[in-house]
Amino acid sequence: MSGALIVVGVLAVLAIIIIVKTAVVVPQQSAYVVERLGKYHATLQAGFHILVPFIDSIAYKLSLKEIVIDIPEQICITRDNVQVGVDGILYLKVLDASRASYGITDYRFALIQLAQTTLRSEIGKIDLDRTFEERMHINVSVVSELDKASEPWGVKVLRYEIKNITPPHDVLAAMEKQMRAEREKRAVILTSEGERDAAINNAEGKKQQVIKASEANKQQRINEADGQAAAIIAVAQATAEGLRKVAEALQQKGGNEAMQLRVAEAYITKFGEIAKATNTVVLPANVADVGSMIATALAMVGRKPGAV
Repeated sequence: MSGALIVVGVLAVLAIIIIVKTAVVVPQQSAYVVERLGKYHATLQAGFHILVPFIDSIAYKLSLKEIVIDIPEQICITRDNVQVGVDGILYLKVLDASRASYGITDYRFALIQLAQTTLRSEIGKIDLDRTFEERMHINVSVVSELDKASEPWGVKVLRYEIKNITPPHDVLAAMEKQMRAEREKRAVILTSEGERDAAINNAEGKKQQVIKASEANKQQRINEADGQAAAIIAVAQATAEGLRKVAEALQQKGGNEAMQLRVAEAYITKFGEIAKATNTVVLPANVADVGSMIATALAMVGRKPGAV
């Protein structure tokens, strides 16, 4: 009875071992490489699989997820012979599990070493001042070189990112001084440009003021000239109209005598004004003319209206 139990127990253990060796569950986003008698047989994708006991074995278990690898910091020399410390991050993904297993011993170690050597080569092509602005170009160059090398390994390099670029302390101090000097230079330039623009604006304002003043003066003179011309025309028209009225009055009856009377009155009035204005009396060359003018004026006043 005890011997039968031992046999049953042995058979049970053998059954468990066979089940463990034959039944395989592959997780999602994973791949198992199966070898049959030491030779590559198949690549198992996610799901449940049955193996041949004691003949098939799982040699490699690979993740098909995107893998992030930290590239350690290394010293690189720029084209202008400055040492800088550079580190980065590498993103990759296994596309072919069999080639990643048999194409190279350790694809992660190989990609880290290749990324460092490629990065040193790219940093050596540019000056220190351009390393910060050329980061994108450096990243693309590293990815291109690594992708070419990793294709036979069944690995796809997705991207590479530089984390830090650390120059020596003395170089950092010099760069800080240079940046400070550059900022001061820009400040001086901006100040001078502002003063220049202000001077230009002031000169332009004065120019416009002079132009406006001259235009106003010009317009004032034009208006004054127009006013004077209009006044002269008005006086001339009034004078002409007065002469016309006088001429018409002379054509009427008694007009000639009225004119003689008016002339005599004006003559006597002006002569009296001259006598009052100064002690010196100016007499005409022919004094009889004054008497005759007065006589004519008196005669015209004493004549009855309508008499000839």
